[in-house]
Amino acid sequence: MKAIPTALVLAALMSAASIGAVVARPSTKAAEIGPAIVLEQMVPAQFGDWREERQTQVQMVNPQTKELLDKLYSQILTRTYVNADGYKIMLSLAYGSDQRGGMQAHKPEVCYPAQGFTLKANHAGMLTTVFGEIPVRRLDTFLGTRQEPVTYWFTVGDRVVGGTIYKRLVEMRYGLTGQIPDGLLFRASSIDPDPTRAYRAHEQFVNQMLQSIPLADRQRLSGLGNS
Repeated sequence: MKAIPTALVLAALMSAASIGAVVARPSTKAAEIGPAIVLEQMVPAQFGDWREERQTQVQMVNPQTKELLDKLYSQILTRTYVNADGYKIMLSLAYGSDQRGGMQAHKPEVCYPAQGFTLKANHAGMLTTVFGEIPVRRLDTFLGTRQEPVTYWFTVGDRVVGGTIYKRLVEMRYGLTGQIPDGLLFRASSIDPDPTRAYRAHEQFVNQMLQSIPLADRQRLSGLGNS
């Protein structure tokens, strides 16, 4: 029964998109209007209980070739952080100044299996922060003895998009103003046989990061704009 409403919504979106294409054909990248996005500067190397670990043997999942990554994304930031207890979290941010069509960021539930991982669980969740909640996806993946829980979300502009329909709506909002939307993939993961513990650590990690950065950067990374 749910297929009918979804089909109707998608049909409405396609119709609205056709009208929007006539009214305003996107020609200006939204990224060129506001302050420049520089991931290296936006994300501190140390915050709260976490600091970047430069000498690490942890291999981060990244199945795409450099040529494809350069095509998909304008910037990529990958770091490993460690806290006082020695717990490590791998952070991967991928920013694209053009999020239309084939330029859209790839989902981790596709990337991990492409690297040989088995996807044990994939479910929606809410990551609670002091600024509000972020709709996220949580994956439980494993490769041999390596079990790697993953928390991730997408943004388009300064909005987190939790699904295809909402993503299309946000893209249309930009398109109707003649702007090409930019977007970002925020992914945190850790090698941990206990997914519950891992997701709890991811939440603490994200909370402490967001509390350590300016409002404008917090909006771009998480869609949370309340000070």
